[in-house]
Amino acid sequence: MDNQRLKRFTILHSNDMHGDFLAEVDHGNGEMIGGLALLSGYINQVRSQEKNVIYTISGDMVQGSIIDSEYKGISTIEIMNYLSPDVASLGNHELDYGLPHLLFLEKMANFPIINANLYIKKYNKRLMLPYLILNVDGFDILFIGILTETVLDSLKQDQQIGTFISLEDAALEVGRICDVYKNDDIDLTILLTHIGLDSDRQLAALLNPDWGVDMMLGGHSHSFMEQPELVNNILIAQAAVGTDQIGRFDITVDDDTNAIVEWKWELIPIRSDKIQPDEEMHKFIECYKSKVDAKYNTLLCRFAKKLSHPMREVETELGNLISDVFAENAELDVAFIGSGSIRSKELGPVVTLGDLKQTFPYDDSYSRYVVDGAKLRKIFAHIMRKSNRNSEGECFQVNNSVKAVFDDSQDKLISLKINGLEVDDEQEFKIGIQSYHYNNCQKNLNISEEELSMIARPKVVVSSMSAVLDEYLRHHQNLNAAVEGRLVY
Repeated sequence: MDNQRLKRFTILHSNDMHGDFLAEVDHGNGEMIGGLALLSGYINQVRSQEKNVIYTISGDMVQGSIIDSEYKGISTIEIMNYLSPDVASLGNHELDYGLPHLLFLEKMANFPIINANLYIKKYNKRLMLPYLILNVDGFDILFIGILTETVLDSLKQDQQIGTFISLEDAALEVGRICDVYKNDDIDLTILLTHIGLDSDRQLAALLNPDWGVDMMLGGHSHSFMEQPELVNNILIAQAAVGTDQIGRFDITVDDDTNAIVEWKWELIPIRSDKIQPDEEMHKFIECYKSKVDAKYNTLLCRFAKKLSHPMREVETELGNLISDVFAENAELDVAFIGSGSIRSKELGPVVTLGDLKQTFPYDDSYSRYVVDGAKLRKIFAHIMRKSNRNSEGECFQVNNSVKAVFDDSQDKLISLKINGLEVDDEQEFKIGIQSYHYNNCQKNLNISEEELSMIARPKVVVSSMSAVLDEYLRHHQNLNAAVEGRLVY
């Protein structure tokens, strides 16, 4: 190898870590899997073995664990500082605690957090550092951060902030940055995206080859990949979700052509049988865990059995239970609960306050609206459509008075019954919606704010959803739930 012209790099990449700090037991063989102590151990190992190592994170470091939510992401950024990524991009969940808090977290970070398409509208000025150029062993590597349009949902009430939301606009933004540095000796260009794998493919196809983008390290769709995809001569990879694995590229870059001439990729399992944990990282996390455990290790209730929420796109046991609680509390005909609000795949049979907070971390308000049957059918046709049932769609759980049937072959809602009776277009129904979904009702429910307010004035019936669940579970023991056919495809 010509050391002046060709250089080897090892690029480690994570995405959608979601506060997955702690290792868990693999019930298959008893080994520990995942957790940041083991992940840090692997990164330390690679950094000691290889010369040119770069570690990147493609969004959603926060939200998903009680340690994160208790400290509103501050604990996560401190722990990420210990992990010391070379660069990270924004994900939509970095905005869960509000825009001002995001800017505070960004100042806390000892590593650059980049995003190119979040703007202050009035001044057409980027909110974050849009790109980063790293010089590694004499080679210049350009990183650009691109965020999913889902960020608009979180920022709906902030009229001062906007983003280029279409893939076409995002492509032009990438081109703008690449063009500015075309005359510099950029040897490698990498997009850190958080737009989902399908959108990664579409964005890659839109990019002009003259811009020189070599690689897209993505997130948001939690995609488990056997090998990277090659679209428009751009390598696309993602490392699933959490810390049970990490993506690893070993590449050779040609300085003359500014191109990757050789590459190998693996999705490395983070397991205790092959990796020594970073004990200092373990102690650091335990400091947070002990404080959180002391506060939240309080028994709320016991379910009759463990309740599951394996996928957000379908009706689930846990989704049914939570929907029924709010339908009863707010006296609703239909309680809509965002499937993504339920962050754990299972809960119980023993439920602590910490378990509940980790499962339902969003302290949102809940409001009651009155709509006619025609509008209710319109909502169900929208949320049940096949194109919505993917890793990027907004899906819902509903209460036990509902039975909705959607025919995928006709792409049509064919039946909607409330309390056993087919919905009449003129009939009026009381429905419940989280404020997050109300703020984005046209996109998520295919109904406008005006339509939701047409028959009766909206009423906030719950100011703290987490408090209602807490109180309900404390006073109801041996709860059970099953998948009953409320949503049928």
